[in-house]
Amino acid sequence: MQIRTLLAGTFMLASLAGCATGQMDQTGGEVIDQEVHYAGTLPCRNCAGIDINVELDGTEDGAAADRTFSLNASYREHPQNPPDETYTGQWSVLTGTPVNPEATVYELTPQGEGQIYYFLKVDPNTLELIDPQRRRFQNRDMLQLKRQTASQ
Repeated sequence: MQIRTLLAGTFMLASLAGCATGQMDQTGGEVIDQEVHYAGTLPCRNCAGIDINVELDGTEDGAAADRTFSLNASYREHPQNPPDETYTGQWSVLTGTPVNPEATVYELTPQGEGQIYYFLKVDPNTLELIDPQRRRFQNRDMLQLKRQTASQ
């Protein structure tokens, strides 16, 4: 079963170490280094959870062509034992959500087939899977990925 199908089910139920560490820019804001890694487990209707790992390469203020990502999904205790899935593509930075016009949202667009993923930057160490209209789900804590450090 593909991740987009399972994530769609998660959305219905709700009615997602870096090899480098974050650096501070001249104004005190965080800048994504060349490679930052986030991980977490999303709920799954048919299994014990979907382990998600997202690696973002590039910087928020860098050239769009230099921003790439990989997203890996692994299903825990799924009755059909589907293979792990990997998506790669480009990511971009969007500004604003319906409730916070200053929020930072990362849009991950896979190459070829696959849905676009939207992650709200909750804080420098947390990304949260949100819907395409940039709205948060009721079970938002269950949809968060945490930044990984080299020791994790």
